[in-house]
Amino acid sequence: MLRLLLTCEHGGNQIPAAYAPLFQGQEEILKTHQGYDIGALEIYHTLRSIADVGFFSETSRLLVELNRSLHHAKLFSAYTQLLPPTEKERLLKKHYKPYREQVEQMVSDFVSAGRSVLHVAVHTFTPVLNGEERQADIGLLYDPKRKNEQAYSKAWKTALNKADKDLLIRFNYPYLGIADGFPTYLRRKFKADEYIGIELEVNQKFPQQGGGRWQEIQKLLALTLQEVVDRNKASQSEDTI
Repeated sequence: MLRLLLTCEHGGNQIPAAYAPLFQGQEEILKTHQGYDIGALEIYHTLRSIADVGFFSETSRLLVELNRSLHHAKLFSAYTQLLPPTEKERLLKKHYKPYREQVEQMVSDFVSAGRSVLHVAVHTFTPVLNGEERQADIGLLYDPKRKNEQAYSKAWKTALNKADKDLLIRFNYPYLGIADGFPTYLRRKFKADEYIGIELEVNQKFPQQGGGRWQEIQKLLALTLQEVVDRNKASQSEDTI
C-alpha cells in the first residue's frame, strides 16, 4: 500500500543566533527567493492533511542547502562557504544531517514494512531569473527512467488540468528532475518500486500576488494529489482481491 511523504526543504529564512553575525546587513536578501522558497511552507501545510507523514525546515537555504548533496559545490552559500572545516561540520551535524536522516529513515521504515513511498518535495520558483521570465505556473520534476514517477506526474498533471485548464503545467521545468536534489539522493538508496520521488515547483507569482487565486491554487494541489493517491490505493486494493 502506498504511503505519502511530504517534505519542504526551503520553508523559511530563519538564521540561528550562532550564525547571525554572518548575515548582518543581509536581511533583505533573506526575504527574497535566495533566502527561501516563498509560499512553499503554505503549500506544505495545505497538503499536509492528506499525507501520512511530513517534514519541513524553516532554516534559510543560505545557511546550508538541504536540497543538495554533501559533495555539491553550492551546499554552502557565499555567507557560509568560508567557515573553517570544523565549523562547517558542526553546522552540518546540527542543521543538515538530522533533517535528511529523519526523512531517509522514514522512507526506510515504510519500505521495510512492505510499503511503497510517494515523496512530494514542495518547492516554489522565482517568476524571473537572470532577466528571463519562467514559462510555467507549476512544474513537476521526476526521473524519466523511473516509470512510476512518470506515471504519477502525468496523472497529477491531468487532474490539475481537468480542474483548471488555464494552468500551465510542465514536466521537469524549471529544473530537471535528475539534477542534484534530495529525491535524486533517495533514488540511489531505494528501488524504483519502493520510492517514487516528485518535486513540486510552484511559481512564486501566486504567493506574491496573494488573494483568492493563491488560495485556489493550494486547494487544487491538495484535491488533485488526494485524487491521484486515492486512485492508486483503490487499484492496489483491487489487485489483492
